[in-house]
Amino acid sequence: MTETFQQSILAARAKLAVARQTLTDEISNYPAPIAGCDAQFNHLLAERQKVLAAIRSLDEVVFVPTPRSPTPHAEVESR
Repeated sequence: MTETFQQSILAARAKLAVARQTLTDEISNYPAPIAGCDAQFNHLLAERQKVLAAIRSLDEVVFVPTPRSPTPHAEVESR
């Protein structure tokens, strides 16, 4: 059976939620770093930010310009 677009998005959300939780667990269990000096800890923080950005991007409304609405706030062009 072929997966639909919506099913793919739901699967991506689920995988990203697991990744976020895994990173959160790793960060909370990480030994206390010396601020700004622990490259591995900083890497975990950066990875968590990338996962959070990916999750947010799935919820983002994307404007696709068309001849009838060339800008996000333009009124519909009458023809």
